[in-house]
Formats: sequence, structure tokens, C-alpha cells
Amino acid sequence: MFKLLESLLIPIAALVLSLVLFSVFIWFSGTNAFEVLGAIYRGAFGSWFSWQNTLVRSAPLMLTALCTALPARIGLINIGGEGAMVVGGVFATLVGISINGMPPFIVISAMVLAGMLTAGMWIGMVGALKHFRNVNETISSLLLNYIAIAIMSYLVLGPMRDPATLNNPSSFHIGVANMIGNIGESSIHGGLIFGLVVCLVLWILMRYTTFGFSVDVIGGNIRAAQISGLPVGKLILITCFLGGAAAGIAGVIEVAAVQGRANLSLNSGYGYAGILVAFLARHNPLAIIPVAILLGGIRASSGLLQRGFDLPDATTMVLQGIIFIVILASEFMYGRIKWLQPRVATHA
Repeated sequence: MFKLLESLLIPIAALVLSLVLFSVFIWFSGTNAFEVLGAIYRGAFGSWFSWQNTLVRSAPLMLTALCTALPARIGLINIGGEGAMVVGGVFATLVGISINGMPPFIVISAMVLAGMLTAGMWIGMVGALKHFRNVNETISSLLLNYIAIAIMSYLVLGPMRDPATLNNPSSFHIGVANMIGNIGESSIHGGLIFGLVVCLVLWILMRYTTFGFSVDVIGGNIRAAQISGLPVGKLILITCFLGGAAAGIAGVIEVAAVQGRANLSLNSGYGYAGILVAFLARHNPLAIIPVAILLGGIRASSGLLQRGFDLPDATTMVLQGIIFIVILASEFMYGRIKWLQPRVATHA
């Protein structure tokens, strides 16, 4: 109970402090901070239209956050979600183009499978480099992001390029029939269902299975895990693969539900924003859902700030950066607030 209360109150306090610091930043820019915060709320949650924009943006955030959250549970700081999303999206597009004309269910299923496998193996390399060669996973995952973006640029601007796309170079279209449609009459695409289901499944896996327990044991004390006979290397590779596969689905969604093609917009920053979501959610797959919706709302409000206050579109990125710094700084508070710690009975 005390641990749950601590895991809720500290992130909430960090968010409040972040908003205060962001307000100071806005005041110095000569704009009314209260009006800006009100506009962010309206742009994110003020109407059904705003909610739809928020939920559309939250779907890839849920999936890229898992790419950081799962390896973090086993003790690895992986920031390769952007590269995994790009790789998953590009190779899913390649599969979609290759088998376009087959039944849509088969095409979409093959695209999802391709995105999961390629992105899973991409982040699996991070785990392999760490386990077998002791290469720092943060550095290797960051460098793999650049490699993934370079591969995407080569393919989209070269072999996969559709000559008809002049202003925005893109691959050939995967086919209108193979697009993931919207939910009901809304503008929310079916990618949201992918995000919710994957978060729920991985939460169950990490909380109620021996696999999840083993991962947490390794993340808590790798030496104790090795002494107890746990297959540390195998579990690291599987966990990294699962995280990468989740980010790969985000790339598939961006192609099959939004763009219909692979282009440079796959490098959209969702992978980096997912790092913030993962840390704010304390690497809990279930908690990632509301946090992704919150961050998705902040991203959805950027256009409103630009139109209403003549603020740069990157203003919301400043807010995200402040939140990330405050969240990292708040880590030292865990276990240090006395009234949030369980009382130990003493006997005379």
C-alpha cells in the first residue's frame, strides 16, 4: 500500500513542479502562463475532437514506451525506440508492397509480423551487445537509432521510392484496402486498440508469470539471479526482443493507419517521447496507458499554442523536456519520504 502510494504521489508532484517551471518559462517569454496552460488542456481534453487527436497520438507512445520499459525492468537503459519504430515501419511497408493484392487480413497480419520481428531483432542486438560484449546499452541503442534512420532514408529515397511522390519522397503505397481503418465514426484509428492490448498483455506477462518475476529478479540483483541459476542472457535477449517488437508495431501503425507509405515522417520523435512515458510510468506496462494519453494530449495541443499565442510549435517539446528532467531528479525521493514508508513494529 505504501509503495503504491509513493509511486503515485511522487510522479504527480513531479508533474505539478514541471508545470510550475514551464509557467515561469512562459512568463519570461511575455505570454500569460495561465492562458497557455488552459489552451494545452483544451487542445488535449477540452472536446471530443481534442480527445480524438490525443488518442491518435497516444497509441504509438504506448508502444514505444514499452521499448524502454521492458528492458528497464531487467536493468537496461534502452533508448532505441525511435530506431525500432523506423525499422518496423520500413520493413512492414516492404512486405505490404510485395504482397499487395492478397486479402487485406493477410497483408496486415504479415506487416505486423514483419514489423515485430525486424524491430525485435533490432533491439535484441542491444541486449546481445550488452550481455556478450558488455557494450553500454544506452550508447549502442542511441547509435542504432541513427543507423535505422539512415537505412530508412536510403530505401525511401532510393529503391522503394515512388516516382510520383515529388514534394515528399515516399515509398509506393501499401494499398488502400490494406489500411487499418478508424474505430466507428471517429477519427481514432485502430492502432489505439493495438496499443491498449499490447500494454495489457505485457502487464499480465510481467506481473503474473514466472518470466516476469525472473526479469524483475535480474533487474534487482543480477548477481543473485546468476547464483540462483536464472538464464540471464536468454532473458535479456527475450526482454529486449519484446520491447523492440512493441515499438515495431508502432511503426506499422504509422504506415498502415496514418501514412499508407514509408517516408521520412517515420522519424517523428515518438520513440524519444516514449522514453519519457516509460520513466513517468515507472516502467509499468499498465501505467503506461494513462501516461501516454497525457503526453499524447500535450503533443496534440502544440498547434493550438502556435495559432493562439504565436508560440513556436516546439513549445510543447520544452514542456516534455522539463517533465523528463524533473522525473529523473525525483528518483532520489523514492524510499526517502518517511511518512510514505511502512512502519516497522518494535518490541521492548
